[in-house]
Amino acid sequence: MKKHQTLTTHSLFYQQYLLYSFLYENLRKRTLRPDYFLIQGLPSTMAVTSHPLIRLIKLLLILTLVGGLGMASLVGYVWYCAQERSVQPAPATIVLGAAAWGDNPSPVFKERIRHAVNLYQAGTTQKLIFTGGTLRADMASEGEVGARWAIKQGVAAKDIAYEKTSRDTWYNLKNAHVLLQQEQIHSVILVSDYFHLARAGIMARDLGLTVQLSPTPSSKFNSYSKADKLKLYLKESYLIIGHFARKLIEPDFYQAELRPIQVPR
Repeated sequence: MKKHQTLTTHSLFYQQYLLYSFLYENLRKRTLRPDYFLIQGLPSTMAVTSHPLIRLIKLLLILTLVGGLGMASLVGYVWYCAQERSVQPAPATIVLGAAAWGDNPSPVFKERIRHAVNLYQAGTTQKLIFTGGTLRADMASEGEVGARWAIKQGVAAKDIAYEKTSRDTWYNLKNAHVLLQQEQIHSVILVSDYFHLARAGIMARDLGLTVQLSPTPSSKFNSYSKADKLKLYLKESYLIIGHFARKLIEPDFYQAELRPIQVPR
């Protein structure tokens, strides 16, 4: 039932704020009793705000407000990056993998590929790089499936490359970056679903790339309700925080996998 659904992040911050406000006011009223300081053996001139618990609750209130504002700002950034926009010509486009169903791209992945092919055919980009591995050795990788599907749509094989070992967005980009370095390409267009591009853009810039974001206009997620889209933005916001944390704790974070990037036969 709806009333039992999990609270969103914003409502959770709000609930924490109300709780700390209640505790603060309750404690403040208690300490304002005329005999309070005498009972505690404290000077009667001591300010109420000097009570350790009040200082602690004030600190918690401030942290909650700052955390809520920070998360709201991050969600706003994810939303901003999700908006459709025109892009300037770039030498290469990276298509982030979604899923492959056998030898065919999933509906989500197919729309990403379709958008990249449209950019190529419009002359906006000269090379398409497909990314994504596979969970099983006997199945085609997302990168391989994407490359083959693009060739069927009229993209020249010489203008396509793919990698087939990555299993998340960061390694999608790290592996693609190996090829870009080999061809001395520093400017790219990123293609993915709208909610995914803020995080992908941050990661690509971490690798030193100049990035333009191009969300898939026919994304299967466009039909989501506003509430469901907000959940996607919140999830991506947490994943962005996780990305920054990962940079701090993994010493080899920026080392490329250096797996071979393939060209379709």
